[in-house]
Amino acid sequence: MISIILGIVFIAFTVFSVLPMCPLNWGPEVIAFLKGSIPVLAAFIGLICLFVGAADMKDKKEAKKEEAAAANKEAENK
Repeated sequence: MISIILGIVFIAFTVFSVLPMCPLNWGPEVIAFLKGSIPVLAAFIGLICLFVGAADMKDKKEAKKEEAAAANKEAENK
């Protein structure tokens, strides 16, 4: 319950601070921050995708080795 209340309070503060008619009027600064952070965010997402892709390829390679070993073991038992 507390998390819902805090979420509503933070969203209300965000709206209050960004609107041009309110005393803070942080709208232009927020836009500038978002414009500056997009390339950094894109770089982090790209790195994460590379790591996930490499791990996926490694897992697939290990799965093929395990399948081949299981097939060889099964062939030996016959």
